[in-house]
Amino acid sequence: MSDKSFMRVEDVVKELDVSKSYAYKIVQQLNKELTEKGYLTISGRINRKYFLERTCYGDISGKNERND
Repeated sequence: MSDKSFMRVEDVVKELDVSKSYAYKIVQQLNKELTEKGYLTISGRINRKYFLERTCYGDISGKNERND
């Protein structure tokens, strides 16, 4: 698995331009959603694809429409 599969809290801070404490809350909320769906999660990290879907940077099919 590549390092790009998961985002750390610091990545969320940079991506959304929010404080570190708020980024932790976002990661916790998204991980809670994934846990409720039956997925295994890692504290302090979030699946990049799921993060992009939930923050409107990607569509439901998983395509990332942003131009990086």
